Amino acid sequence: MKYIGFDIGGTKCAVSLGEEKGGTLEILDKKTIDTNLLISPYEMIEKMCIIAEEMATDFSGVGISCGGPLNSKDGIIMSPPNLIGWDDIKIVEYIKNRFNKNVYLENDANACALAEWKYGAGKNCENMIFLTFGTGLGAGLILNGELYRGASDMAGEIGHIRFCETGPVGYGKAGSFEGFCSGGGIAQLGKIKALEKFQQGKKVSYCQSVEKIDSISAKIIADYAEKGFDDATGIYNLCGEMLGKGLAILIDILNPEKIIIGSIFKRCEHLLRSSMEAVLEKECLLFSKNACKILPAKLSENIGDYAALSVAINGGKKV
Repeated sequence: MKYIGFDIGGTKCAVSLGEEKGGTLEILDKKTIDTNLLISPYEMIEKMCIIAEEMATDFSGVGISCGGPLNSKDGIIMSPPNLIGWDDIKIVEYIKNRFNKNVYLENDANACALAEWKYGAGKNCENMIFLTFGTGLGAGLILNGELYRGASDMAGEIGHIRFCETGPVGYGKAGSFEGFCSGGGIAQLGKIKALEKFQQGKKVSYCQSVEKIDSISAKIIADYAEKGFDDATGIYNLCGEMLGKGLAILIDILNPEKIIIGSIFKRCEHLLRSSMEAVLEKECLLFSKNACKILPAKLSENIGDYAALSVAINGGKKV
């Protein structure tokens, strides 16, 4: 059976066509367009609908993956911070009326968890956590073989946990889990450490002058860490320590079989795992730690497409 997936982001939106056969999901077609916040949300949604029509006329349903907050039950997008102007958008109702098909909406972290659980590294797992670890940090929870959304679709917002009173800002909170463990957070750490060194008259491997501090990114720091520069590897070691601290909380409370981590962890696992494991060894309950495998996302860079399609396929089922 064929399905359409809409992956909605603040910078880009993707429309994908997928087919499920025998428990596997194949992406048949995909098109990406820039998110235009200068037009109405419904105009943007219509653009995606037109693309979907060009891909296929015979499909079984539509799945939508979008950052929260949202109401998955009623199919409403409710003012995500990266989608300015998308306030109380009845996206499911619009697309249902447009195609006369089943349409489902899911928080992007939940959708990614669903994809990895059904088709990726979490297959055949009853208790699993997926962490986004990209621009931001969020989690999707599979508990006792079901997707857990919480009372108001806000379960899994682990990036909001505060680790320190001060530190890099993430999720609107200084010293938060997202502040230390996200692309934006790693860049902030790099800038903080660079400024400290420049003020002491020292050199910084990943930034040639104080005037270039604003150009520091997580990728630039990773590139210099790969070359063995201590100041760059130190930033990823700190990030790994904070990742271990957050994972230890999740492991002790939820006792998962697997924690699957996407984006930056997938690309930089070798820079993070050692310091992460050292903290887990110190902080976790032994039996809980031994029962849990921490793995990079299998679906990797295509996970957004798999996520939206997984919502289309599994949205009408109790998952």
